[in-house]
Amino acid sequence: MSFVRISPMTKPLRIAIIGHNFMGKAHSNAWRQAAHFFDLPCQPVLQVACGRDAAAVQAFADRWGWKHVETDWRAVVDREDVDVVDISLPQHLHHDVAVAAARAGKHIFCEKPMALSVSQAEAMLAAARAANVRHYVNHNYRRCPAVGLARRLIDEGRIGRIFHWRGAYQQDWIVDPDFPLTWQLQKETAGSGPHNDLNSHSVDLAHYLVGDIRTVSCLTASFVSERPLPGKGATAFSTGAGDGAPAKGPVTVEDASLMQVQFANGAIGSFEASRFASGRKNHNTFEIYGSEGSLAFDLERMNELQFFSRRDPEHAQGFRTILATESSHPYVANWWPPGHILGYEHAFVHGVVDFLHAISTGEPISPDFSDGVRCVKVLEAGLKSAASGQRVTIGA
Repeated sequence: MSFVRISPMTKPLRIAIIGHNFMGKAHSNAWRQAAHFFDLPCQPVLQVACGRDAAAVQAFADRWGWKHVETDWRAVVDREDVDVVDISLPQHLHHDVAVAAARAGKHIFCEKPMALSVSQAEAMLAAARAANVRHYVNHNYRRCPAVGLARRLIDEGRIGRIFHWRGAYQQDWIVDPDFPLTWQLQKETAGSGPHNDLNSHSVDLAHYLVGDIRTVSCLTASFVSERPLPGKGATAFSTGAGDGAPAKGPVTVEDASLMQVQFANGAIGSFEASRFASGRKNHNTFEIYGSEGSLAFDLERMNELQFFSRRDPEHAQGFRTILATESSHPYVANWWPPGHILGYEHAFVHGVVDFLHAISTGEPISPDFSDGVRCVKVLEAGLKSAASGQRVTIGA
């Protein structure tokens, strides 16, 4: 994968963002930064921001430079001065907004996980295809330069036939049993716990680097059965304010997931997702082992890729660390000189750049909603396997 410069920006493309918390900030920064570092085919305009709390969304808009604010997402979708709907909401809200946006002829930039179920994801894909709009699921880790380099080395045959995938996504932000019952810990709003939230990233990377997954066997576990209800202003990673001892409510999603898979190409793989890995803040890793070599990546060292080649002389074999900051690495030529590392936010910028290019040219972008459907099928199959104790085959 390599970024090709495109013609300087011409016409404006008006963006509406729905949601203004963690992902709203990450997306806003990306829309603002893209034109500063990349030649774009169109000018992204921060047209309208939407959120339920009028004061909060106004403060958000003032900070990030959004022109207008709304509190009703339906009104946003129907606006004639909006070309793109950016869905930065919890996943239980993705389906309705995406389908309405597609029907209104808006291009769609959607956070992950794509949807709560395969049926929702398929409906989103059908609506986007019927409207002939560009659609994108923001699995942003594909757009880390080191991950792009991994894809290049695989495509070049540097690691040969792939035998094994080993993925793990570990965090620790809910180890404390007094952490509140935020929306991520409730089935009706999150669908499931880290199995959907974290494994969605890992499954997408596995699809991107190894190929389609055909069978799944999964085990889930729950460690804390109830938690304090969140206080006012609580977000994904903060408790909010409250008075006195809060009431408690049941946790209705799993706390950890272990999944074993077989890929269509015969490779096998494992996935671990947990929010109970003490000391791990955002530890997203993968290892890929092949007949001619191996690759390893750790998001907490996101500028580095580990590469082992069996083709090296025996006396010189060993994992080498490639610092993926050369101009030959994906996207890097538009940023800083070699060795000046990139961060978490840059992958969001790269997604925006590629999305604008797709709109301008009419070419597809991946991962799109069809990739999102494939990912949700694996995740849903994993939950079915965990419930039944049986291996599940994923249908076409």
